[in-house]
Amino acid sequence: MEKFTTLTGVAAPMDMINIDTDMVIPKQYLTTIERTGLGRGLFHEMRYNADGSDNPDIVLNKPAYKNASILVTGENFGCGSSREHAPWAIKDFGIRCVIARSFGEIFHANCFKNGVLPLVLPAEQVREIMDKAESDPGIELNVDLVSQRVWDESEEISITFEIDAARKDALVNGLDDIGLTLRMEQDITDFESKHGL
Repeated sequence: MEKFTTLTGVAAPMDMINIDTDMVIPKQYLTTIERTGLGRGLFHEMRYNADGSDNPDIVLNKPAYKNASILVTGENFGCGSSREHAPWAIKDFGIRCVIARSFGEIFHANCFKNGVLPLVLPAEQVREIMDKAESDPGIELNVDLVSQRVWDESEEISITFEIDAARKDALVNGLDDIGLTLRMEQDITDFESKHGL
């Protein structure tokens, strides 16, 4: 898994609550087990008009936000079904960090397992970032997972955050569940040898 230590990127504001995983990546994209190519389907229902053209009203289609790597959104992001395709699509699009007041529990866990940082902040801090991203299109934020801090270049925004130590360790070291298990490979081998397995 790709490591996440620091990220500097454009923050795109999507001021909506209860964005479920079907909105993130609709069912027609769930036929693949490949983790690439799903970025084109991210927010499909919102990003495209009926004729397949880009919807100019959606934030990710606006020129200032087309290359966003940080998504700032409302509470309960990623609720709904447990589809792992949702964080796959987000990452394939180029978004490495989603900032929200809260997340759907399974989506939140799936992000950590796929190299995306789902950053939970208090409502007033999410609003501060959202307002700044809306008033200053194309603004870049710095997200430092190691020092647990988010800030903009002017440091008008400067926020420290809490995060589960084990999940932080996994992201910083690029370890998914398999990688975390392989960290204990010698212990597993020793155990198997000792017990004749």
